[in-house]
Amino acid sequence: QVQLVESGGGLVQAGGSLRLSCAASGRTSSTYRVAWFRQAPGKEREFVAGISISGRTTTYQDSVKGRFTISRDHAKNTVYLQMNSLKPEDTAVYYCAARRGILEVVGTTPTEYDYWGQGILVTVSS
Repeated sequence: QVQLVESGGGLVQAGGSLRLSCAASGRTSSTYRVAWFRQAPGKEREFVAGISISGRTTTYQDSVKGRFTISRDHAKNTVYLQMNSLKPEDTAVYYCAARRGILEVVGTTPTEYDYWGQGILVTVSS
């Protein structure tokens, strides 16, 4: 089992930046691929960005390419999502998700992930 805790959310003006963190605890000796998803009010949960076990492979939703960057620090058991040039449409609850494995791949659908954080709110004002 692994527990995920998100931090770094909050209120920011359009054009601003935030960095989300996803800290893992528990069975962190295992290898995990990690992704960020988000869910806006009245909408389905959607993939934002994902990173492979090694960190060498990353994938992004088209709407965030060039603005968001996902990275991981294995020593700290933490995955980050740097969000720049934020837009009001980025407003959502952001979730960190993880799946244990050995394949060097990135999953983009919620059903591919076994562990989830509690979510953190990001609000971008216009």
